[in-house]
Amino acid sequence: MIPISYYLVLSGMLFALGIVAFFVKKDLITMFMSIEILLNSANLAFIAFSKNYLSVHGQIIVFFIITLAAAEASLGLAIILLIFRQRRTIKSEEISLMKG
Repeated sequence: MIPISYYLVLSGMLFALGIVAFFVKKDLITMFMSIEILLNSANLAFIAFSKNYLSVHGQIIVFFIITLAAAEASLGLAIILLIFRQRRTIKSEEISLMKG
């Protein structure tokens, strides 16, 4: 049996990777993928605690997070596609919606 600390360390490493990728990369799709990594790291922590404490509450929360991630994926990709059609770029520093 794998101890819970291994899962939590992996979850923390994934969370740190997602934070670093979000702030370092300037591409909207890469930023979007880093948000997905953040959500999956939280899912891993919830599942680890659920397994450790023999409760289904963590698994129920993960179900809702996965549902939220699916909705975010569809809306986020649609918004990125619309921005690309208008501005012809997906670089976050080149996009300013305040320009006329």
